[in-house]
Amino acid sequence: MNNIGMIVYIVLLVAVFYFMLIRPQKKQQKAMKAMLDNLAVGDKIVTVGGIHGKILKMKDDTVVLETGSGEAKSTLTLSRNSIASCLTVKE
Repeated sequence: MNNIGMIVYIVLLVAVFYFMLIRPQKKQQKAMKAMLDNLAVGDKIVTVGGIHGKILKMKDDTVVLETGSGEAKSTLTLSRNSIASCLTVKE
C-alpha cells in the first residue's frame, strides 16, 4: 500500500508540473510564433530592447524598422526574433 501511495504522489507531482509550467510555456511560444508569422509592413512593434518603431521592409528573418519622428527618423535592421510585441491591432 505504501508503494502505491508513492507512485500516485509522483504521478500527481508530474501532472502539476505539466499543467503549471510546461503547458503555459508551450501556449506562450505558440502565440509568439503566430504573432511573428502575422507581421506585415506598416505594423507598429516593440523590440525586446524596448525600441518602438514601424516596419518598413521584411525579409525571411530580418526586419527594417523606422524609429523616431520628424527629422530624427532612423532605420534599424533587426532579427525577426528580437520583436517582443506588435502594437497594431488586426481585425
